[in-house]
Amino acid sequence: MNHPPERVRVTGPPRHHGTARRPGTGDIDAGTRIGAILMGSLVGEQRRLALATLSLLAVSVGSLPLVFHLFPHLAEVRLLGVPVPWLLLGVLVYPWLLGLGWWHVRRAEENERAFAELVAEAMPDEEVDGT
Repeated sequence: MNHPPERVRVTGPPRHHGTARRPGTGDIDAGTRIGAILMGSLVGEQRRLALATLSLLAVSVGSLPLVFHLFPHLAEVRLLGVPVPWLLLGVLVYPWLLGLGWWHVRRAEENERAFAELVAEAMPDEEVDGT
C-alpha cells in the first residue's frame, strides 16, 4: 500500500534550548545573594522610574479638574471655537500621554542597558555557554 507522507507542521525557525546565557548572568540565574542584589538594584531603579512617571501624570493631568474648579471662568474661554477644558481633556492630553509613555519606555530601556553592562563588567570571567 502506498501511504501519503506524514504531514509536518512548520511553525517557525527551530528553537535551541541550550544552556547559552549572556555573560555575567550566572549569579542571577542561580539565585545567589549577589544575583538578588543585582536584580534588586534593577527593580528599584525601574520602580523609581515608574513613580516619577506616575507623579508627572498625576501632577499634569490629575490637577486639571482642580484647575477647572479653582478657575471656573476657563469653561467660558474658547480657542478655535472649542472650550478650553474640552480642548485640554479631549485633544491635548493624548499627545501628552503618548510623549510620557515614550519617555518612560526609553528610560526603562536605558536602565536595562546599563544593568546589562554592569552585570557584564562585574563578572567578566564567566563563560558564555555556562559550562
